Amino acid sequence: MPQATPQPMPLYLVDDDEAVLDSLSFMLRQFGYEMTTFVSGLRFLEEVDLSQPGCVILDSRMPAISGQALQQELLTKQSPLGIIFLTGHGDLPMAVNAFRQGACDFFQKPVSGQALAAAIDKSMLHSQKAFEALQLSHNLATLSDREHQVLELLIQGKTNKQLSEALFLSLRTIEVHRSNVMKKLKVHNLAELAKYSQI
Repeated sequence: MPQATPQPMPLYLVDDDEAVLDSLSFMLRQFGYEMTTFVSGLRFLEEVDLSQPGCVILDSRMPAISGQALQQELLTKQSPLGIIFLTGHGDLPMAVNAFRQGACDFFQKPVSGQALAAAIDKSMLHSQKAFEALQLSHNLATLSDREHQVLELLIQGKTNKQLSEALFLSLRTIEVHRSNVMKKLKVHNLAELAKYSQI
């Protein structure tokens, strides 16, 4: 019996065949998923907030915009959405290209519910990590050059006094910069600041 899956992020199905959408929706609901379906890739691009995490299951061959073209559009927009291809017309080169462009999985129809559910969970996790990385990069971009210098020294574990000596600034000025860095990066302590060392 399928296990209900917690679903904090949205799931989208994009396929020009409404019968496929109906059968997929029915199957995935048995696993606890709720989803939004689209019979057009263009409609999906118009109606979905592409800046948020989630998972989209794409058909490859669709009129107006193919699954591959839609994937490129998501890449162009730096969307964190996890992508799973589910197609009746797939081949190895198509699958290889999809993975190279960042797809999380590639299936040929028909697919088992168990395999697709596992892929969705993996894709959601991937999407959440991508979303968090984008947020960190966006926050970093708000820092001034001086604040970047302060950040680098803070990550190295330097004290305010050491920052003051290294940057030839007064302690008061260092305190102001440090406060601005913490606010702009939306962190409350040095432990939280450490995640920026990975970027």
